Amino acid sequence: MATMADVARRAGVSVATVSHVLNETRPVLPHTRQAVLDAMEELGYTPNTLARSLVTSRTRSIGLAVSAISNPYFTEILQGVEAAALEHGYSLLIVDPHDDPVHERKVVQLLHERRVDGMIVAPSADPRELLAYLGRHKVPAVLLDRVVDGSTGFDQVCADSAEPMARLVTHLAGLDHRRIGLVAGLPGLSTTRERLTGYRDGLSAAGLAHDERLVVHGNSESPGAEQATTALLSLASPPTALVTANNAMTMGALRSLRDHGLSVPDDIALCCFDDFAWADLFSPRLTAIAQPSRDIGAQAVSVLLDRLAAPDRPARTVRLPCTFVHRTSCGCPDQSLTSVKGTAS
Repeated sequence: MATMADVARRAGVSVATVSHVLNETRPVLPHTRQAVLDAMEELGYTPNTLARSLVTSRTRSIGLAVSAISNPYFTEILQGVEAAALEHGYSLLIVDPHDDPVHERKVVQLLHERRVDGMIVAPSADPRELLAYLGRHKVPAVLLDRVVDGSTGFDQVCADSAEPMARLVTHLAGLDHRRIGLVAGLPGLSTTRERLTGYRDGLSAAGLAHDERLVVHGNSESPGAEQATTALLSLASPPTALVTANNAMTMGALRSLRDHGLSVPDDIALCCFDDFAWADLFSPRLTAIAQPSRDIGAQAVSVLLDRLAAPDRPARTVRLPCTFVHRTSCGCPDQSLTSVKGTAS
């Protein structure tokens, strides 16, 4: 196995110069740097990551804390994070906080103890302990998908939620639906609050009254959404159209509609927040809001690397636009994709 000394001899430089090239601890002339890189390639030299971290105080690793196992939406975000991290030479350590504040705090501490250079975290509905820990230990971190209101001092990356949800509601209202039900997410999450706001805004824009009985919480999971949808269908005046606030809850809602012998969209129209790979394979095909999940993951890595390069810069929140995917579960024929504008601040 080739050593750093072998690389130095092949390149005609000192071992210290090879170290500076590997660890970026001192500027090296371009032609010298290239000679070292060529020698590494010729010899098949593999750097010792542990030794490099001792020199640079950096592990070239990023911690990612998302509930990817229980929420398929985060799986696509994970793919975006992984691709962007690899592109910049970072490895990824992944933990699942299970959307539980106590477990969230434990796994974030675990990542910190592994000396990751920074973290990307999708916070739970009660992130107080999480934020206190990150702040106390000055951990560079980006909050992902779920924003925290107020001045947290942390960068945040997410998609728009309110305006796209309002778009689904006004679309259904435009099809003459007057009782539009919502299967909302887990109370306390910013995505739940924002989509509830969008739902109300959509009703208001369509001139429809807000009926609290038409809003139920599926707690962002399929079983909860199944029960919530059943509750809506049990009303004396059930909804004629239904909006689900994430892809896991869409599965639960569809199960409940099937068990009640209801046909979509003939008996009840359905729109969902979150598109997913097989939404186009259902019959009818699902009208949905598609979030740019991989782009969200990649953007989170970019923002974190900016933070690592400039630790004292002001925190920022980046919001990415969603896309309205017009299929047939709403009762319409397919139409081309229409962009929904987003904002960045």
